[in-house]
Amino acid sequence: MEGVLHACALTVDIRVPSSHSLKEKRAVVRHLVDGARARFGVASAEIGFQDQWQRCELGFAAVGGNQGHVESVLESVERFVWSSPEVEVVSTTWSWLDTDA
Repeated sequence: MEGVLHACALTVDIRVPSSHSLKEKRAVVRHLVDGARARFGVASAEIGFQDQWQRCELGFAAVGGNQGHVESVLESVERFVWSSPEVEVVSTTWSWLDTDA
């Protein structure tokens, strides 16, 4: 089947308990966002709780022609975030968009 687009967004709600300022939190967030972008080729950004010191919502997105590949990439991103000792993962949400191009 040609022209099938598989796109998925991964939202990760995290806590940064050791953070005592926005500057400290953003250093951790920058490591996760830039690291995921460089390692896995995903789009990534801080999307929520920007003004809170110890809370953050991160968004990651992957697009591909094969659903299995998109899943694999975002599973790797999720493991990367979970493996960070500076954060506690509160929740994760996957949102799929499948369409015929």
